[in-house]
Amino acid sequence: METSTVSDPDTYTNSSSTSNNSSNSRRNGFQFSTLSFLRAPVSTLLEYSGVLRPRRDHHEAENLIVDGGDEQFHRRSSDFGSESGSGEVSIRIIGAGEQENVGFEESEEAIGQISGGAGPRLGDEGGDGGEVGGGERASSGTSPSATDVGNGDGGGGNGGRDSSYQRYDIQQVARWVEQVLPFSLLLLVVFIRQHLQGFFVTIWITAVMFKSNDILRKQTALKGERKISVLVGISTVFMLQVIGVYWWYHNDDLLYPLFLIPPKAVPPFWHAIFIILVNDTLVRQAAMALKCMLLMYYKNGRGNNFRRQGQILTLIEYTLLLYRALLPTPVWYRFFLNKEYGGLFSSLTTGLYLTFKLTSVVEKVQSFFASLKALSQKDIHYGSYATLEQVNAAGDLCAICQEKMHAPILLRCKHIFCEDCVSEWFERERTCPLCRALVKAADLRSFGDGSTSLFFQLF
Repeated sequence: METSTVSDPDTYTNSSSTSNNSSNSRRNGFQFSTLSFLRAPVSTLLEYSGVLRPRRDHHEAENLIVDGGDEQFHRRSSDFGSESGSGEVSIRIIGAGEQENVGFEESEEAIGQISGGAGPRLGDEGGDGGEVGGGERASSGTSPSATDVGNGDGGGGNGGRDSSYQRYDIQQVARWVEQVLPFSLLLLVVFIRQHLQGFFVTIWITAVMFKSNDILRKQTALKGERKISVLVGISTVFMLQVIGVYWWYHNDDLLYPLFLIPPKAVPPFWHAIFIILVNDTLVRQAAMALKCMLLMYYKNGRGNNFRRQGQILTLIEYTLLLYRALLPTPVWYRFFLNKEYGGLFSSLTTGLYLTFKLTSVVEKVQSFFASLKALSQKDIHYGSYATLEQVNAAGDLCAICQEKMHAPILLRCKHIFCEDCVSEWFERERTCPLCRALVKAADLRSFGDGSTSLFFQLF
């Protein structure tokens, strides 16, 4: 009788999709649930990531233990019944703490059964009385292996106990974090409520600065397509925000650090952070307005003017970085020089801060002079102007803009491009656009695209 089995492709597709969905909802044998996350967020995330073993409910664990105990009982009783007809039954109650070592104990029992089974075979060869002798030989022969297994059990038990202790420590830390987390969030809410205006102003001016940076980069990339009216409007909005914020906080010692003068009174820590953040952000906003005016001046610039525009933008940015490095100094100088902590302690902390600040300011000064030197150099450091014969030999067509070359530049790799095209290219790259040969040496980072450094200068 022949039978044929036909697999249904729809059934296979459904089963595979079901398995994919279940694998997405499960990870490391743990199913993520919203209720467990709300009850214990840290422990749930650790279990989901596999750091901790998934916890089971009390009733589920109890059923598993009972079922496992019954299965072990029936299996072991049947094994002993098949091996010997003496009617003896060995019963072992497995607790919840011993579930991890069940596999190892089963392997040890299997080894013992194999070693013990050699006794009757040896006894049969010995004739009468061979049973007793075989039993002695079997017991003496199996004693070293039992000893080895016992030693292995001890080593495995120590490793299991160590890992159990580690998991227990992680669980304790997770529970402690879960207990502290609600109170910490409550304190954070109260802290935000106490400084609600400061939080709102800081978030607002930071968001405006990030958006302004994107707008300025787009206007720089437009080159000759820029509109003067748009640039005037952008720079006006930038300056109005700067003036408005300083007018609103004219009594909060925000203006003194702008002139590198320490505040009149010792500011609290969070107030010092607020002063530094606001000044650091608004100074960059004012520099963006200055860059907009520079873009209006170089609106129709091409070739040499476009390259010079990028050099001036880079110089403005490095000048701004140097000024921003000095801007927090008077605030922290007043903060550390607090006589309430004692003259010696305040003098020591102030001296250490000024020493650390000096090391960072020296780097900014070097970058400033390097950008100033690059502006003073009129030579093109990545090539030279091409002659008419060289342009005709190359085809008089720029490979970047696909138009007739304007102020062509011959690179060191002998490729020719428009000066404004290749200048914009080297704002981001150091290699030739065609052959990828290294043309421009590693030097200062260029800010010729109109961008501004977005990192905050807090110290």
